[in-house]
Amino acid sequence: MYIDLVVVVLILLLVIFLFRKFSSFVYALAIIDIFLRIMYFLRVKVPLKELGNIFPDNVPTILDKYTDGILLDILLWAYVFIYACFLVYITNYFIHKKK
Repeated sequence: MYIDLVVVVLILLLVIFLFRKFSSFVYALAIIDIFLRIMYFLRVKVPLKELGNIFPDNVPTILDKYTDGILLDILLWAYVFIYACFLVYITNYFIHKKK
């Protein structure tokens, strides 16, 4: 039913509540999305019945499953913006990394 959406929202709310930084939210969303993409890859490449359809493909799939129209477009653009912030955070980390 709505289990995948509820789990993702609860994890993100927990991160926001505990860390209270936008960067923590960005990292958490990226971690969740990367994890879901790895699980999707394993589900496709390793035919184990235990993996089944437990995990959705990625975060945009969850958004597409529960919304449509203008709201979906807004959420997907927010998703792209968050990934752009993630790219900036990761790039800054590698540029300013101490040797």
